[in-house]
Amino acid sequence: MAGDQLSEVFDLIEVRGHVTGGFAVRGPWVARAKVDAPVKFLAMVCGRARLSTDGLDEPVPLEAGDVAVLNGRSWLEVEGGTGEGQPREVEPEEGFDAALAAVDRALDDVLLGGRVELNAAGEALLGQALPPVGHVRASAAEAVDLRGTLDRLFQEATAGRMGSAFAVRQYTQLLLLDVLRAYVDQTDLPPGWLRLLSDERLRPALGLLHAEPGRPWRLQELARAAAMSRTSFAQRFRTVAGVPPLTYLHRWRMLLAQRALQADDTRVGALADELGYSSESAFSTAFKREMGVSPLHYRRRMRERRA
Repeated sequence: MAGDQLSEVFDLIEVRGHVTGGFAVRGPWVARAKVDAPVKFLAMVCGRARLSTDGLDEPVPLEAGDVAVLNGRSWLEVEGGTGEGQPREVEPEEGFDAALAAVDRALDDVLLGGRVELNAAGEALLGQALPPVGHVRASAAEAVDLRGTLDRLFQEATAGRMGSAFAVRQYTQLLLLDVLRAYVDQTDLPPGWLRLLSDERLRPALGLLHAEPGRPWRLQELARAAAMSRTSFAQRFRTVAGVPPLTYLHRWRMLLAQRALQADDTRVGALADELGYSSESAFSTAFKREMGVSPLHYRRRMRERRA
């Protein structure tokens, strides 16, 4: 679809979602865990709970269908259930399909947890765009798709049908997409790429930058595409993206370079030309200034990480 920059970014940063565990519990309960993933999500399938994590002044209430995304957090505690007595401490189970298959949605609290895996470029990009804790409420009109995706994810995770593992991965991807869509609609976004992608006025200019990143774009050309004056365009772009247009273009080129350098057959000289740099040396200097290492060193490091 033309102008679908969010899909383009998802492909670029190699978003992969994984359900890592879940539980169903009745009565007072509490679950505690260390967070070892840069981006983690919790989905309240049914019931209610309260989420605490580092950086929060007070717990976040989770209702049925809500999803919370934790960005760069180190620990979490979720507490729920009703009744008397001490809360029972529960731990998410990796093989939770059998345990959740006979859940009673009217009585049980059911929670799924997972992580979002990204490449090195994606960790920086998504980490910058998301708040420490993003709470997307299923009660909001914008989250209708989110609730449906969560229900389908739960059904696949508990049914044990042929191909369910593949389906769970796909629905986890869609869950993250729905979370970001609902988050954009429910929240006043801080300056950054996520706010930029959702800005209708700037979208035509952004489409040009993404379609031809190696072209030496001038501010006047981009402003004309957005039907704005040069000054108004520059001011709006900086307010929305947090950086000037040409700085954004430079960073977009660096993201494209990181993805390309993970392919063993990508020549640095050809990549420099494709991204609009006057020479391989100029590209290497720009890349090292942004990433801290040369393109060849970055490629070796990515090989070692894959190994």
